[in-house]
Amino acid sequence: MNDSSHTQQDALRIGRQDAGGAVLFSEMRPEAAWEDEFNTWYDTEHIPVRMAAPGFIGARRYRATESDDYLVVYEMASMAALATPEYDRIKNQPSELTRRMLGGVHGFTRYLGETLAAAGGAQADALDAPLLFAAMFDVPPAELADFDAWYEQDHVPLLLECSDWLMVRRFHLTAGEPRPFNRLALHYLASEQALSSPARARARETPWRERMAGRDWFGKGRYAVFRRVGRTQSATR
Repeated sequence: MNDSSHTQQDALRIGRQDAGGAVLFSEMRPEAAWEDEFNTWYDTEHIPVRMAAPGFIGARRYRATESDDYLVVYEMASMAALATPEYDRIKNQPSELTRRMLGGVHGFTRYLGETLAAAGGAQADALDAPLLFAAMFDVPPAELADFDAWYEQDHVPLLLECSDWLMVRRFHLTAGEPRPFNRLALHYLASEQALSSPARARARETPWRERMAGRDWFGKGRYAVFRRVGRTQSATR
């Protein structure tokens, strides 16, 4: 069974109209002098043109809690959203404002993920949680099955014992830059207290987790916390 075989099933399992079978996860940091202009452009041009393209379902923006980076998570029905003539025009025929904005940002990242699993999400607004905790790993192919089993069977159930840990979505990353990762977990949190909760402490102390943490690649993962900014945008076509 390949990594993307559950994409449609797991998209439905989330039970949210605006949650897709794939995501585009992208960060960038504008210059402070034109941050307001950047945000206006992002909210009124950059996202809306994508929301009019086939296959795009929704978009949510965030700002990192420990840096000046902004994040957008686009919900897509599938990766096919990135292979349409409409999206090709968006990418290859940008407006002058878009050229100027993208030419002056820093810290650019772009990762494409297909749904592997989702857990939690009983709350109607879980996808609109005020905080997003992202974790990325580059897992050796021979260890993917063990890693996935640990995350789904051991790690996530313990995290969800915290009432503020609303939902966890996991993705197989099919492409990305600048660093190579093949696993992305998006944790939707009601508050920062979830990160220091007894439930998380227990999740980080299990024998299975300790065995995972002993792998040399585990310590090279990336973790970041983001706070919601702006409103959720949905498809307009």
